[in-house]
Amino acid sequence: MAGFIYTLCALTSLAAALLLFRAWRESRSPLLAWSALCFAGLTVSNVILVLDRIVFLQSDFSTLRLVVALLALLLLIIGLIWESD
Repeated sequence: MAGFIYTLCALTSLAAALLLFRAWRESRSPLLAWSALCFAGLTVSNVILVLDRIVFLQSDFSTLRLVVALLALLLLIIGLIWESD
């Protein structure tokens, strides 16, 4: 059951990233681009979570997963600061 939830989280992040990219392509708003990049990074983090907890049971990818999530959130923070003018 946990694998199903992890997969749904990855798919939800992917859907959000795709919708944000599509909206950015239409409006060219920089904040949408930063948000889309953040959600793309969170999608990668969720995929690593699925690989860590379901596929490769003997490995521990928690540090990699957290670093990817941190970088994704840093992208959003940078975008928010940069666009606050």
